[in-house]
Amino acid sequence: MPLRSLVSSNAAVRTARGRIARGSLVSAAIVLAQSACITQPMKLTRDDSPIVLAHQSITAPNPGLEGSYAVRTLVYGSGTDKRRRAFRDSVTLKTKPVDASALVSAPPEIAKSRSKYWGFDFKKLPINGRVWYPEGDGPFPLVLIVHGNHNMKDFSDPGYGYLGQHLASRGFILVSVDENFINGNLRGENDGRGWLLLEHLKRWRTWNDSSGSPFHHKVDMGNIALMGHSRGGEAVAVAAAFNRLSHYPDDATIRFDYNFDIRSIVAIAPVDGQYQPAGKPTPVENVNYLVFHGSHDGDVSAFSGLRQYQRIRFTDGQPWFKAAVYVYRANHGQWNTVWGNKDNGPRSGRWLALDALISPEEQRQFGKVYIGGFLEATLRGKKEYLPMFRDHRTIGHWLPKTMYITRFSENGFKAVAGFDEDVEVTTGSVAGVTISADSLSGWKEAPIPIRSRNSDIGTNAVWLGWNNKPVGKDTTKPRSPASYSITISDSVRAAWDVDERSSLVLSLAPTPATPGPRKTERDTTKKADSSATKGKPAAKPDAKKKPDAKKPAADTTPMDLSVELVDAAGATARAPLSAFGTPRRPLEITVYRRKGRDKSVFPNPYELVLQTYVMPFARFTRTSPAFDASRVRTIRFVFDKTQVGQVVVDDIGFSAIDPAYLAARE
Repeated sequence: MPLRSLVSSNAAVRTARGRIARGSLVSAAIVLAQSACITQPMKLTRDDSPIVLAHQSITAPNPGLEGSYAVRTLVYGSGTDKRRRAFRDSVTLKTKPVDASALVSAPPEIAKSRSKYWGFDFKKLPINGRVWYPEGDGPFPLVLIVHGNHNMKDFSDPGYGYLGQHLASRGFILVSVDENFINGNLRGENDGRGWLLLEHLKRWRTWNDSSGSPFHHKVDMGNIALMGHSRGGEAVAVAAAFNRLSHYPDDATIRFDYNFDIRSIVAIAPVDGQYQPAGKPTPVENVNYLVFHGSHDGDVSAFSGLRQYQRIRFTDGQPWFKAAVYVYRANHGQWNTVWGNKDNGPRSGRWLALDALISPEEQRQFGKVYIGGFLEATLRGKKEYLPMFRDHRTIGHWLPKTMYITRFSENGFKAVAGFDEDVEVTTGSVAGVTISADSLSGWKEAPIPIRSRNSDIGTNAVWLGWNNKPVGKDTTKPRSPASYSITISDSVRAAWDVDERSSLVLSLAPTPATPGPRKTERDTTKKADSSATKGKPAAKPDAKKKPDAKKPAADTTPMDLSVELVDAAGATARAPLSAFGTPRRPLEITVYRRKGRDKSVFPNPYELVLQTYVMPFARFTRTSPAFDASRVRTIRFVFDKTQVGQVVVDDIGFSAIDPAYLAARE
């Protein structure tokens, strides 16, 4: 992200340095002090991980630990690289260049200087990769990872060696794809980044089929994953979309014929929308998807990967799923050992709040755990790892001690309320679903914003505010809590096979808002008589009036509410939302050291990330035996545990839960 606002302060510092040479040291020191940025104390939300991550319920092996395979490495590429010895002198498999000029371009002067540096142009881009692979007969699943944009002379592809070593030891082939030659001062090239990944897969298909290849019949081409970081995180989604297309969307004279078995995508702190096929957001369907992002990312400073998460669709009967993880205090660059912790370049440590970050080792250990578990679950079918994506508390002992927010959805999820179908707030996502509310202070359906200005994740949610405080003179009279109810018809329940094996699923986030009294019950005892002042000039302000009191401190008390299920006979079962996860208030973020800088750049001091809650009906029937889950009629949120608050809720519905998840939750 460009930091143009720092230019003026830097210029002031340079001016002050000039004065040191011309005048007294004392006066120059004063000027420097006045010119320097005023730093702010580091602000972090209190860490609740000692409680949230205190338990471990999954009994499968930790996917973040090294495996039993010996690891071997090799390099493939052009064999003629002008800048990097590895791709010139150390290639085991030589590859021919590809013509990417239809997808990647630059103005003539820039293209000329780049060609001079690299020794080739966009018509002859090399197919270069660093490979870590397990020693053994295989076949082993194939995983490609690609970096994002960075200084093209500071080569990014070696930065995922820690993942290569780790995954190869666990029986995966990992390739770190070289695309440094399209880094730097290019724009609109993410389609080219994705296309190059598919060109790499073509070579792997050939090597797997060739008797003279070191990978002959050692590659499981039926289980492929693509991983990407930053712009590479968008490129992997583009590659998954292109993989199933017959033609390039922006120039149909270019034919595609890929159709690889890409089963999984991992997007690490991705951008989104820098490339749009045919001017539309990239559509991806029927693939497992994992995206994660750090709260203190100083480059891609908003969780824009949630937009692609929302667009992932499942349209067949296979057990696909998608998951998103927000990692508190992680940044952009520490996912790559070359990039490091200075997200805006070597000098950005002057203005980024580096003290707020978790360590590089912790951040990369998180990556090993979640990527390892994801690949085990999706490329090897190990369902025992699925609970970690539904609820990160199930792997508390595996994770670095920081805070996490997770989203999850799977094929088979049935939405009763997704809030995107229309503008009628009393209807659900399908016919036969109705919605009502009682005593709310606020109720609307609106987009979910991301931290960037004038942007959202591309979906609506319901915003519910309540204020159960007494109004009027009698402040001791108890108030009935506000509530929000969703009622489903018998026909909908029967069509979806909702029964005791099902779970209620929803995604929710509290906000810092403090709604006023209920609109129908506002205290009007102090309202001025409008007739008494009609026609009279407004009173002059009192010059001696005291200044407004300081803004009250943010409410840090735990947020909670009750989830109530009612069956067709009226039997009720209730449980606190906190029994299924932590309804945590927004995590405070200070990316910049300079006081006021975050406020001037971002409209909110936090990222609104919804947490997914998976609530097995068995949990409700255990405490309320009279409740019949097979006849559930109403889902009700009762705001009885926090007196005043607001929540954003999305994707309310039902899902069938496998026994492994239920066992892991017990």
